Amino acid sequence: MGGPLKLGAQALAVAGVGLLATLLVWKLTHQTPAPKVGNPAPAFSLERLNGDGDVSLRSFRGKTVVLNFFASWCGPCKREAPVLERLWREDRGQGLVVLGVDSNDARGDARHFVQAHRLTYPVVFDQNGRVASDRYAVANLPATYVLNPKGRIVGGQILGPVSEHGHGRELMRYVHAALKS
Repeated sequence: MGGPLKLGAQALAVAGVGLLATLLVWKLTHQTPAPKVGNPAPAFSLERLNGDGDVSLRSFRGKTVVLNFFASWCGPCKREAPVLERLWREDRGQGLVVLGVDSNDARGDARHFVQAHRLTYPVVFDQNGRVASDRYAVANLPATYVLNPKGRIVGGQILGPVSEHGHGRELMRYVHAALKS
C-alpha cells in the first residue's frame, strides 16, 4: 500500500474509532435511570403473549406484583421460571400476581418457553424490548421488580435469577414488604 493510500486508511480507522467512542459516551450518559424505590412503577400496556388482548400494569392495582423481565434465550431465565411459577401458585390467593414480560424475543420462541416451563401466570410480549429498556432500565435479563398494591416499587431491581439463593431471599423480602403495605 502506498503512502497517501496508507495515510487515508489510517485516518479513516482513527475516525471510526472516534465515532465509536462518541457513541459509547453518549449511550452511557443518556441511559434511562432505573425506577426509584417508593416511586410509582412506570406504566405500560402490552399484548398478551397468546395474543388475547392487552394487559395494562395499572389493571393490577390493589395487588402485589412481581414484575419479571425475561426471554426464552436467557439461560438464567430458564432456571428461575419454576420458582416464579411456584410463587404465583402459592401466593396468588393473598393478592400476589406474577407478571412475566417477554422482552427482545420471537413470539413463537416465547410461547414455547411458557409451554415448556408450564407457566400459568400472565405473560405479555415486549417484542422490541422498549418497555424493559426505556421504562425500567433493564440492560440484562432476567430482571425483576416488586410493586406494592399502590403500584409503587418496593426494594429495587433484582438483576439475575431469583432462583439463586441471594436473589431469592431478596425477592421474598420485597414480596413480604409489599404484601404488608
